[in-house]
Amino acid sequence: MTDYFQHDSAIVDKGAKIGAGSRVWHFVHVCAGAEIGKGVSLGQNVFVGNKVVIGDHCKIQNNVSVYDNVHLEEGVFCGPSMVFTNVYNPRSLIERKDQYLNTIVRKGATLGANCTVVCGVTIGEYAFIGAGAVVNQDVPSYALMVGVPAKQIGWMSEFGEQLELPVTGTGECVCANTGSVYKLINSQLVKVV
Repeated sequence: MTDYFQHDSAIVDKGAKIGAGSRVWHFVHVCAGAEIGKGVSLGQNVFVGNKVVIGDHCKIQNNVSVYDNVHLEEGVFCGPSMVFTNVYNPRSLIERKDQYLNTIVRKGATLGANCTVVCGVTIGEYAFIGAGAVVNQDVPSYALMVGVPAKQIGWMSEFGEQLELPVTGTGECVCANTGSVYKLINSQLVKVV
């Protein structure tokens, strides 16, 4: 008896930890060492490796593979067919499992459809990675990133709306949807209210 939903076609290896209220959909494979929080949705054809931690209330859309050494904090959104890696310079003929790099995605971040996150980076809280972007360096909290390679073009609120602030410098902005106040200080964005 489990306190999460598992579709008949999904495979959850013995030993995997899955929190209450989570949903494991069609053709998902969760490996034995995975730790998945409460209220998580794993869409069709998702793979979750052994050395993976997925926080509460994450949404992993269809066709995403969350490989070893990826850590998703609470409320991360992974868009359809986005890609994680775990070896920086893979070769089929050379074993590099001892060279996996950690990838950390902080609370509330959004990873758009078909984006690629190269291993070894940290994506800050509530950052927003646009569809198709390739992230190959750390991303500041609240940053809006697009392109190949991904470049910062703005800032996003926790609500998921672009803020009217310059990428660098100083400034202040109020989120029209929530009334939250954001301050840009020395090119770092912080939520103050």
